[in-house]
Amino acid sequence: MDYQNILSEIKEDILYITINREHKLNALNKDTLAELAEAIRLATNNKVIRGVLITGAGEKAFVAGADISEFSNYSIAEGEELARAGQNTVFDAIERCTKPVIAAVNGFALGGGLELAMACHMRIASDNAKLGLPEVSLGLIPGYGGTQRLTQLVGKGKAIEMITTADMITASEAEKIGLVNYVVPQAELIAKAEEILSKIKLRAPLAITGAIKAINASLSHDVDGFDAEIKEFGKCFGTLDFKEGTTAFLEKRKPVFSGK
Repeated sequence: MDYQNILSEIKEDILYITINREHKLNALNKDTLAELAEAIRLATNNKVIRGVLITGAGEKAFVAGADISEFSNYSIAEGEELARAGQNTVFDAIERCTKPVIAAVNGFALGGGLELAMACHMRIASDNAKLGLPEVSLGLIPGYGGTQRLTQLVGKGKAIEMITTADMITASEAEKIGLVNYVVPQAELIAKAEEILSKIKLRAPLAITGAIKAINASLSHDVDGFDAEIKEFGKCFGTLDFKEGTTAFLEKRKPVFSGK
């Protein structure tokens, strides 16, 4: 796919995705969401890719929100379909991606931008980042999973406060409440995300996939998370990586995993 709104590059088995609408503070429009959906499909299906790093172009914004001009005249049915399509093809797809996805939050992450970051498995923020869900200021509520994922990450009370006041919080406050994993100077943001992904790349790929599936199951109302863990644990015993990992441990050497 020839991308117009994102930049996509695979380096050392990592897919780098950059929302490339700096003049619009990387706001999400329909075309950008479609390109993100395609990039995440690529990451999920390409065996070479071991992880994904998502960030925004420039130093001002990760994603400053959705492109309001596209839906300001929508009906109830159109609004519901907008949220449903976005959740299914992009936000839920990121969360379900079997490769670890890290958001490198460089500046403003507001509305759909914070929802995008929360859909990722981990979040690293630059020290100048500002995060928030200001939708109630527009007569809306978050529609891309924001009410659900924010509650999961920071708890009900803090989620209600952030959403109903529409206040932005600083990166340090976001780290304090568990919304982001780390806060670093902006110049070190990508390097910190790469450091984490480099550690993950040393581990067994199929085990990483199983762990992500089991952890996601813990938050699903339709799945028994403990049973999902048992099944994923069992699957590991049928992999060559399990044999390599246990053999390397017994031989007191570093394992070399094949992803098989």
